[in-house]
Amino acid sequence: MNSYEKLLLENQSWAQEKLNEDPEFFERLSKGQSPEFLWIGCSDSRVPAEDITNSEPGEIFVHRNVANLVVNTDLNLLSVLEFAVNVLKVKHIIVCGHYSCGGVKAAMTQQHIGLINKWLRNIKDTYRIHRDELAGIEDSDVLADRMVELNVKEQVRNLAKTSIVQKARKQERRPLLHGWVYGLNDGLLKPLAMMGPDDPMDPIYRYDFGDEEG
Repeated sequence: MNSYEKLLLENQSWAQEKLNEDPEFFERLSKGQSPEFLWIGCSDSRVPAEDITNSEPGEIFVHRNVANLVVNTDLNLLSVLEFAVNVLKVKHIIVCGHYSCGGVKAAMTQQHIGLINKWLRNIKDTYRIHRDELAGIEDSDVLADRMVELNVKEQVRNLAKTSIVQKARKQERRPLLHGWVYGLNDGLLKPLAMMGPDDPMDPIYRYDFGDEEG
């Protein structure tokens, strides 16, 4: 059996198991979604959002990219964010990184690895901002893990800077922003940061929506 055929077979088994547990499961899912969470995670195959949070389909709206970045010119991310915030009305946005992230480790080197250099440049900026702290860490593994944490926190700040989030917070006092990191060695999530509507942000990043509605 080919590997892709095994995936199709496992899908049939999974679907039948769901029906056995709940005959109306797929009928309910087909009628729409109303997730409470938007998950922005890493594309790493070892960090599936639903599995590590023990969630069911329909509970988490998911976007994944290399090193869980929130880049203000990434139309893919911004489209997901706008749909999640303005249409699905999510209450929470979680940026979840993971220790031993290959993207973060690559960004900490001077290696030229092609097109992805342009994407990882965003992480290099975070390294530059925290250079003094990172320079004091001699152990390479500890250094990489700390950089993972700093990257997650920076992406939470980037979310807060978007007009999409700011507008929803002004009008509806949501969403709450979270920064988590996942441990590959123990399977546990570690909360690192949380930003509410009233948490401080440099005024230069704030937008004035005036009395604009909608």
